[in-house]
Amino acid sequence: MSALLEIVGLEVAYGPSQVLFGIDLTIAEGEAATLLGRNGMGKTTTLRALCGLQPVRAGSIRFAGERIDGWRPDRIGRAGIALVPEGRQCFPNLTVDEHLLAFQANRRGVAGPWTPARVYELFPRLAERRKNLGNQLSGGEQQMLAIGRALVTNPRLLVLDEATEGLAPLIRDEIWACLDRLRGAGQSVLVVDKYVEKLIALADRHTIVERGRVVWAGSSAELDADHAIWHRYLGL
Repeated sequence: MSALLEIVGLEVAYGPSQVLFGIDLTIAEGEAATLLGRNGMGKTTTLRALCGLQPVRAGSIRFAGERIDGWRPDRIGRAGIALVPEGRQCFPNLTVDEHLLAFQANRRGVAGPWTPARVYELFPRLAERRKNLGNQLSGGEQQMLAIGRALVTNPRLLVLDEATEGLAPLIRDEIWACLDRLRGAGQSVLVVDKYVEKLIALADRHTIVERGRVVWAGSSAELDADHAIWHRYLGL
């Protein structure tokens, strides 16, 4: 499989404080990958740099063969990267319907694209709430909406930051089932989350960061076989 995303030697700083030191990450077309690590180790900063929300000090980010570091976030979005941000960030004054219609696009002309109707099939709970405003939804419903909002852009790469943070167990299970279904359909996915057992079942490859550096990378089988890695770098 060819590389859809290739991050090489990524360095990022907030003012004089450098927080990423040479991050490498590759995702193939149709692959599911994770970025793991304790809180404050650089996962969200990596995603922000990928999506053009944080300037890159050094290194490169290539997506679908094009170098995208330095691009504006809107251009990166149009290129096919969709972010489900930490905290959902739904618009409080838009209904569920309006969220999905506002973001709907099929710039690549894919067959059988994601539409609001397909999102409602994926998340029947949202269909029941389609006329509700964003601030009238539960946390789980907001996360479903954030995923649906990303999907209707028909991205080549779906990026989820803290995919199930703060959600009730039953809602988490719905999100995991959704991601498994997307992976089975060939959607490329990059996930940040803390539930390693679920991620091992979902993803093909994993990258662990510690203090802004990659300290381990490997397959699900390799991560499942070495729980010392879980204890050392993930605190599990």
